[in-house]
Amino acid sequence: MAKTRARKESELKQFEDRLTSSKSVVFVRQDGLSALDEVELRKKLRSESIDYGVVKKTLVKRALTAKGLPAEGVTSFTGTVAAAFGNEDEVAPAKVLNTFAKTHETMKFLGGFVGGVFMDAVQAKAFAALPGKKELLGQLVSAVSGPLRGIVGVLQGNLRDLVYALKAVQEKKS
Repeated sequence: MAKTRARKESELKQFEDRLTSSKSVVFVRQDGLSALDEVELRKKLRSESIDYGVVKKTLVKRALTAKGLPAEGVTSFTGTVAAAFGNEDEVAPAKVLNTFAKTHETMKFLGGFVGGVFMDAVQAKAFAALPGKKELLGQLVSAVSGPLRGIVGVLQGNLRDLVYALKAVQEKKS
């Protein structure tokens, strides 16, 4: 049964809302994935709080045009297109899809958007190699705590030397 115009407009509105609310969007070609592979992928994406779904290319073009984003790169998309929306971490969708694509050769990156800027397939794959938000926060904490650990070590060394000196004086008197 064909979709009604109202249903198509509703789907377009939903896709536009997802584009607006997400920090990044990654498009992949997912031809050739089995149903079990699809379930496995969706489970991995859901665990990272990533929305995922198959979308029509014309729907993507219209939504991007409506939001004022460049839709030129979308014209080169081929096959069945799926979109992964990163709501919390910008890099997470690309990372999860890249990991999954390593074991499933049929899945290919098509492109994506981060901060309203279009990235082609090569840039999207390179984007997946960047550290995620949690990794960056961990690196920041490590960088900040390193000098503090050094200061603590130096201060402990002075106290330790004082204790050794007092112990030596006590042994000498006894």
